Amino acid sequence: MSTEETTTREESGTGTSPDGAVYVYGIVPADVETDQEVTGLGDPPGKVSAVRHGDLAALVSDVDADRPLGTPEDLTAHARILDASSAEVPVLPLRFGAVLTDRQAVADELLATHHDEFVAALNELEGRAEYLVKARYDEEAVLREILTDNAEAARLRDVIRDGDPDATRSERMALGELINNEIAARREADTREVLRALEPVAVEVSAREPTHERDAAHVACLAEVAAQRDVEDAVDELAGRWRGRVEVRLLGPLAPYDFVLTGQADG
Repeated sequence: MSTEETTTREESGTGTSPDGAVYVYGIVPADVETDQEVTGLGDPPGKVSAVRHGDLAALVSDVDADRPLGTPEDLTAHARILDASSAEVPVLPLRFGAVLTDRQAVADELLATHHDEFVAALNELEGRAEYLVKARYDEEAVLREILTDNAEAARLRDVIRDGDPDATRSERMALGELINNEIAARREADTREVLRALEPVAVEVSAREPTHERDAAHVACLAEVAAQRDVEDAVDELAGRWRGRVEVRLLGPLAPYDFVLTGQADG
């Protein structure tokens, strides 16, 4: 079936207005089935459908070309569509904000142009998804740990506790810097520990940058969906060892943002 015939069939009942555009969430295998009730970003939200070319399909919805993107609801919808799809089929997520003029452009400029590389990437992802480990220090616990392990931190704490606030300003600043440095050192060590725990059960692991000053670790792993129980067990073992010191959460299955995120349709 030609590209034109394919996109015409997919556009039935969802034509783009003269001021409209097409938002692209990600790339999936061509045999994917979309749910007519699923909506994406926009106000009102556009229905998610598939534009197909060859062995590929792009998950898309109509958007107003003049409406700025980037609201929290937009970001949530983008991730929701991709993560829900990743639980069923391999997904190549596009960066947030990928917009093309119409469905024909999606087929011609995105799917046809990058067909072979996208197919190869999807084959690599078959049966795999991303899992995200987020670990955060208990504030009181990590402060106790630092004050116990670092004599200078304990000394500064005592000076501040017993001194006049105005007279101990420099000590307060010094203690704050010391604590930040100590947390950074612990984060580095604890991130390595998470990576070691996940490596035996993952295809690939990647450390993310911290998103909070009390982050102990922020690690993504690409794993076989069939091995999800092994990933959960590894994280549970860490959480048990760190109980009372670090809160550990496991998110997934997710789209593999940290491993194959593509910006081919950014616009």
